[in-house]
Order: sequence, then structure tokens, then C-alpha cells
Amino acid sequence: MKMNVKITGIAVAVMVLFFALLSPLNGAQGVRMIPAGFSELAEKARPAVVNIRTVKNIRGGGRVFNHFFGEPFGGQDMFREFMEPFFRHQTPRRNYEQNSLGSGFIISRDGYIVTNFHVIDGADAISVKLYDDKEYDAVVVGRDPNTDLALIKIEGDDFVPLKLGSSSDIKVGTWVVAIGSPFGLEQTVTAGIVSAKGRILGSGPYDDFIQTDASINPGNSGGPLLNLDGDVVGINTAIIKSGQGIGFAIPSDMARGIVAQLKDKGEVTRGWMGVAIQDITPELADYYGIKDTQGVLVGMVYKDHPADKAGIEAGDIITRVNDVPVKSSRELSASIAGHGVGEKVTVTYIRNGKENKASVVLAKRSESEPGTLYSEAGFDDFGMKLGALDDDTAGRFGYERGTRGLVVTELESGSKAEQSGIRVGDMLKEVNRKPVETLKQYGDIIDGIEKGSRVQLLFRRGNSSFIAVRLVK
Repeated sequence: MKMNVKITGIAVAVMVLFFALLSPLNGAQGVRMIPAGFSELAEKARPAVVNIRTVKNIRGGGRVFNHFFGEPFGGQDMFREFMEPFFRHQTPRRNYEQNSLGSGFIISRDGYIVTNFHVIDGADAISVKLYDDKEYDAVVVGRDPNTDLALIKIEGDDFVPLKLGSSSDIKVGTWVVAIGSPFGLEQTVTAGIVSAKGRILGSGPYDDFIQTDASINPGNSGGPLLNLDGDVVGINTAIIKSGQGIGFAIPSDMARGIVAQLKDKGEVTRGWMGVAIQDITPELADYYGIKDTQGVLVGMVYKDHPADKAGIEAGDIITRVNDVPVKSSRELSASIAGHGVGEKVTVTYIRNGKENKASVVLAKRSESEPGTLYSEAGFDDFGMKLGALDDDTAGRFGYERGTRGLVVTELESGSKAEQSGIRVGDMLKEVNRKPVETLKQYGDIIDGIEKGSRVQLLFRRGNSSFIAVRLVK
């Protein structure tokens, strides 16, 4: 009997210890353990999740996927995987209809619906089907191809909406639920976890996707990704071709402001400072004498644009916008794009080791005009040819009209310049920290450097990057 009591006591102690070790995962860190079921959440959300059917009237026939519901970000396979299975490929003939399927969700009682741009792009007719099989004709309110978001509307005043939650609050590893119409199978519920945040897929300038392993398939596109409170934390948007358990959703925090602009104006206008920016590499940090790579380097300031008017210059390092730190060019772009045209922001930047602040009134971007290039010299000591730019020659390599300077026009095969990573089109800005704009200036500086000495060259690449190179003469 005593032995049994002893064993029982040890067992209790072990169980207490076991649950004590588990408890930080189920409370202190705010992480919710796997629920017993998702039925209550699914039941709550299903009145707001819709199936979207679209029709495109095609004239001339043929396989036209690339012209109808084309991928919004330049041919990314992940978007083709979402939509292509639903295209009725027709043999060439004069006129026919092409159909597609997708998902969406209601965000207001009067029938506003969020979906993906690529779901409704080019559609001549849009039909929305609710969970109770009621169907409505929908009209497009606004669209934003840059983020693949669209807002449509159906008539009514008593719909059940979903709430846009906070995607910034959701943590990697927490449970999420996707609802949509994969392969046309309406009201399909799948569950998984947030696998990663801030994913950049190269699909557009504002990439910031939530990655999830909740099963997402063609037809889920535009449907909601929900947290366990039933709030929308993402809009299911992309999958990777042949990927297993890898899906991507637009964060709700990004979508919120875009949807509001689409509702008010039918389009999205984003703030523009008028600067070309880049991340700070270790080489650039060394060149500029920066202690770390925090902040964003201004590669170019467009004349008469907001940053120029506020006194910001090329070579400045932007560290904050409205006292919010920015650590990368992506963060800065997203921050500025999140403000409207005409808004005033306070930009903190470092110049020559000193912190400064500028008040910048944001505007809309205007494009520069193209031109051509001519070359003036043979290969130099490093194996590169340099040419001068004028008003009519800057555009060929993407520089703003009016830019002055020297640009690399040719590289000698196997030369020091080629091996260092210099490219045709790079613009030479400085040699050993001395600005150069003409071939004479460049020749005078190089002639004054002893053979065998180290030379530091600073280039600008396009309108967005600085490249620091070290070569030996």
C-alpha cells in the first residue's frame, strides 16, 4: 500500500511538472493551443464569404488566358495557378464567353465585397453567390493592380459582414482558417498556421505577404484568412506552382487603407517623396563611414519634387518617418505609400554624421522622358569605357532627363571592372570621394593616383541604387 501511494505521488508530481512546462505556451505568451474544432468559427463566417463568377466576352477566339484575367504582377506562376483551371479553353471562333471563378467576403451591411484584382480584371459581368444560394449581380467600385485588391458591390442593406482584424498582431505559429471556393467547391473551410510574415515574392512594389499552410487552391483567391476570433487577417491571393502547403495572403493592415480609398475614390493614390532609395550594404556603410546598415540611403532626388523642395539630398540616410523607424527601402516605400497625396510627413535623416529633420508634403509621381547615349572614350585603366550624358541621352539607361555625369558604356572582357560587378549603364558619381561629372575630371583624378594604389569608385545604378567598388590601379 505504501508503495502504491509513493508511485501515485510521483505520477502526480510528474503531471504537475508536465503541465507547468506547457503553461507558458498556453497563456504567458498569448498563444492559443489547437482548438477542439473550427465549426463555430466557420458557422459565424460563412454568411459573409461569397463565390464570385465572372464572364468575359471574347471576340476573335483562341486561347486567351494571358489577355483575360492576366496575372497582375507580370506573369507570376502563382497567380496563374489560382485562376487557369477555371478557364474554358476554346478553339478559335468568332465570339464566345469565357468564365472564371473566385472568392470574396462582405465587409459592410450594404454589400461591399473585397476580392482580388485578378479575379475580376477584364470581366464584362460579375455574379456573386452567397452561402444560401442567393445570387446577385455585382459592379466594380474600384481596383488596385499594385496590391491585387479590388472592391465590388451588390445591392442590399442587410448582409452579414466580416471585420478586418489586425494582421500585425497575429504571430507566426498561430492558427488561421481559410474559407473560399477552391475548384468551385463553395464554402470550403481549411485550417493551418501562419508559417511566416513579410514574405516578398517579387510580384509587385508592395510585397508583404502572410505565408500560411492552411490549404489554399485555385478558387480560394480573394477569400478571407481568419484568426480564431473570426476577424479577417489576410486576403488569400497566391500559391506557388507545384507547392505543397504554401499559400500567401495580403495582410489586412495593408488592405484596410486601400479598401477605404477604393470605396471613397474608386482608385488608390499613394504618397511620393521624389527619391530613389536603396538598402545600405556593408560596402556602402564603409564608404560613408556608417556604423551599421540601419536606415535607407537616398540614391537620387528628383528635381522640384517633394524631397527636393524639403532640402533632402542624394547621399542622405533616412532613418524615420513621423518618428517611426525605417530599416529597409521596402519599409520606407510602404510607409510613404501609406500616406495620401498632399499629406505632410516628418522625415528624419543623417547627413555627414548629423541628424536632421525635414517636413515633406507628398505628391504623385511623374515619369521622366527617355533618351539615347553616346560614348566619348576608350577603355580606361580598369577596363571600362565611359560616356557623357546630356538632355537627350539620359533615358536609355533609366536616368531622369537633365541628369549630368559619366556612365559606363562598355566593359572589357575579363577586366578588373567587369570582375568587380560594375555593369554597363552604371553612372560614376565619385572617385575617392571626389565628385566627377566630366571625362576631364575623371582623367585628372585617375592620373594623380599612383599605380598599385587602391581606388574607391561610387556608382549609381539606374534611379534606385548606389554601388561602391574598390579597385587597384
